Amino acid sequence: MLESLLYPKTIAVIGASRTPGKVGHEILANLIEGDFGGTIVPVNPSSDEVLDLKCYPDLRSSGQTIDLSVIAVPTKFVRRAVEDSISAGAKAITVITAGFKETGPEGAEEERALAQLCSDKGVRMLGPNCLGLINTHHRMNASFAKHMPPTGGISVLSQSGALCTAILDWAAARGMGLAKLISIGNKADLNETHFLQALAADRETSVIVCYLESIDKGKEFVKVAERAASEKPVIVLKVGTTQAGVKAASSHTGSLAGADIAYGAAFSQAGVIRTDTFEALFDSATALAMQPLPRGDRVAIITNAGGPGIMAADAIETSGMVVTSLDSFTATALKNKLPAAASVGNPIDVLGDADPERYATAITATLDDESVDAVIVLLTPQAMTHPAETARAVARCARGDKPILAAFMGGRDVMPARDELVASRLPDYPSPERAVEALRTMCEYAAWRRRPPRIVARFPVNRRRVDRIITRQIRAGLKELGEVEAKDILRAYDFNVPEGRLAISADQAVTVAQRVGYPVAMKIVSPHIIHKSDLGGVRLGLSNAGQVRDAYDLMMLRIGRAAPEADLVGVYVEEMCDRGTEVILGMTRDPQFGPMLMFGLGGIFVEVMKDVTFHLAPITAEEAMQMLASTKSFALLKGARGRAEADLSTIAGGLQRISQLVTDFPKIVEMDINPFIVGEIGAGAVVADARMTLSGDVLKDES
Repeated sequence: MLESLLYPKTIAVIGASRTPGKVGHEILANLIEGDFGGTIVPVNPSSDEVLDLKCYPDLRSSGQTIDLSVIAVPTKFVRRAVEDSISAGAKAITVITAGFKETGPEGAEEERALAQLCSDKGVRMLGPNCLGLINTHHRMNASFAKHMPPTGGISVLSQSGALCTAILDWAAARGMGLAKLISIGNKADLNETHFLQALAADRETSVIVCYLESIDKGKEFVKVAERAASEKPVIVLKVGTTQAGVKAASSHTGSLAGADIAYGAAFSQAGVIRTDTFEALFDSATALAMQPLPRGDRVAIITNAGGPGIMAADAIETSGMVVTSLDSFTATALKNKLPAAASVGNPIDVLGDADPERYATAITATLDDESVDAVIVLLTPQAMTHPAETARAVARCARGDKPILAAFMGGRDVMPARDELVASRLPDYPSPERAVEALRTMCEYAAWRRRPPRIVARFPVNRRRVDRIITRQIRAGLKELGEVEAKDILRAYDFNVPEGRLAISADQAVTVAQRVGYPVAMKIVSPHIIHKSDLGGVRLGLSNAGQVRDAYDLMMLRIGRAAPEADLVGVYVEEMCDRGTEVILGMTRDPQFGPMLMFGLGGIFVEVMKDVTFHLAPITAEEAMQMLASTKSFALLKGARGRAEADLSTIAGGLQRISQLVTDFPKIVEMDINPFIVGEIGAGAVVADARMTLSGDVLKDES
């Protein structure tokens, strides 16, 4: 798809300069020093020769048909350079020059004009305002970065040019090879999704690393990322996702969701490995590029000191992995071969005087153990330790079927060992915790790769009824669907909703109560009152006509005084729900990624503890159960401390039905079922209260 950009045969450098330090000079020098095998065409009207290459005043005079044009001229000359490049046959253009949308409206307009010019001619553009790109396997350094890294399997996609240079410096210091490095800049044309798709198909790329500040076309990104992650690891450091600038939301779901939550849900669904720091980004990339994926999460630790072994064990257990119990055969074998003072449990302590062969004995035994999925090797440099020789011994033990990660702790004394480990494709970390964290990402990614096929169930529902309700609200110009309308919609999607009706007088309230049967609940109905209980608009357990009548009159009086601007339609009278566990099911529609489902315990757990989890719709049955299990309060649902286990399958089914509802009706932008009262296993659940919000431009949507 991007052959002319990534594998050009002829490259023009427009703005080539004889002055070292100038961007055009450095790009040309990098192409030459990188031993680019194709034709290089320097363009500069002020020079006849640059770096021993004939230089042309313009592309037309060169007589060359080019594949890629790299433009590094002042902003005011960029459009002319783009036009000349297209005339010379370029199918790809990299605009290095800055001074476009990052400078304001005028720059943004000029950037749009460049993108449109390229689009009209079927030309792809990288940038503007970027570092350029590197393809080590094509011997092409079409950037103004300082270093050309050796060939390798990690490809880097970055929205920050400065971070690209930091990555190159990191790779040089670690002796790590890269496949491609692409600085996407302002993304006027080509964006992260285009390159993710290209790198997923690239045979030279084994791991994709991304630094992103924004994502264009979120839904498309998720689809492409999921396909890519099914083939190779995709690791993302996403920044700029704080709550600043997030819109105010009226529902619990909307108020708890934010940009960071949306990105997290999107990455989780797509199988993207998300890291929070630059350090963790490449800790994970190194492990995934060098070692096989683990078959499970059972870890063995080998160490020459007790303290680091305990540190690793703590980190493994905290991460959710398992410090595995070794097979009795393994323990016996280790006892027979290691000194009597050695510990043959897990961690395996080979003692401070361990030589390389003692490490090799322990590693070989653990790799042979069927209860071990991965091995972490720790070393501290003591007087008797031989770090470099031990590193070579570790490398000899590696078989390629189970991952081995090392943490050779220290500084000067272990540096030669680190070089040996990298040369043998064994990832090494300065601390046990960082090794464990890298292994955790490997385990989670491997588990995602083993996931069953995504099958989204479709339930038989009454879509026509929902359409009528929403259309009626739209025609009335109403955005908020109160309890009455929201419950009608949920009934149409086969939720269990208590019998109830709207009453607009005390007499009607009594009549409804007698029809549904005592005891009853009463709730104020008003399009202007969202949180009814805050104003005393909820009464529960009313057991006779007198209580119903009094409650109605008192509710209308007090709320009328507390909220005189509110339109009080009446009260909703319904049968009381049986006791059970109160949970909240919700949805908010993210502008980038679409509907996000929410689950959490109701009451104080959502109000104060905010113990909730999100997932993009549509959702499978397995993903719905994973949502439940990912909350801290899941133990309560499972029946902790003598409590009966809640009907988890009904909760998961409710999330699936909400998923279908909001997928079927995009005009629903927010909703809460709170509380959703769940009984014991087999008892089902009931919708005690619900509300929904329609899109603010509903009238426009209908036109």
